[in-house]
Amino acid sequence: MKNRTMFVAGATGAVGQRFLALAQAQQVEVVPHARAQSTGKLTHPNLVTLELSDPRLVEALTRCTTVVQLIGTMRKRFASGDTYESSDIGTTRDLVNAAKAAGTIDHLVLLSSVGAGSPTGAYLRAKAEAERLVRESGLPFTILRPSAFEDRAGVHLPGMRAVTRFLGLKRYEPIKLDELTSALLAVAVNRAPLGAALEGQTLWDQVKRPQQ
Repeated sequence: MKNRTMFVAGATGAVGQRFLALAQAQQVEVVPHARAQSTGKLTHPNLVTLELSDPRLVEALTRCTTVVQLIGTMRKRFASGDTYESSDIGTTRDLVNAAKAAGTIDHLVLLSSVGAGSPTGAYLRAKAEAERLVRESGLPFTILRPSAFEDRAGVHLPGMRAVTRFLGLKRYEPIKLDELTSALLAVAVNRAPLGAALEGQTLWDQVKRPQQ
């Protein structure tokens, strides 16, 4: 398999920064993306700074084989102008269109959420719509649907992992950021499994999966 180069959308977020660190440790080439107002959070020689609606995105993607879409928002960010439509759906639409125009992207990896397969509520409906855009893009794809992030700042889930394991609810087992980024990188580097939405055991199978 040819060497992979990852365009990382959402590189300044909690998952994105862990992803970049792990990719660097494993000597995987990345092209991080940041909006102009977020560039102070990240220093990288391949950093691309633009809005994803910018036509220059197509040129940036011609350097890459893979798009890793990590952008999403939460209701608490609505006051600053974020919405599910702009952050979860709109950015995915822009990435899909630019990836198709670039002609070099042969894998799109989307970070979604557990429950997006049977969505209830605005958050999961937005995730489901982003998944639809990816599925119908014509590009090879892999979707990851983790449960809650166990160690994100401000999140405390004492005992949840033990409870979900005891009840056999693997798909709802909380995940640590390093575990999730390990799965994301394995999927992106191995370019597999394609055409799949990973949640529960199929997602956990990718954690610490070796590169092929």
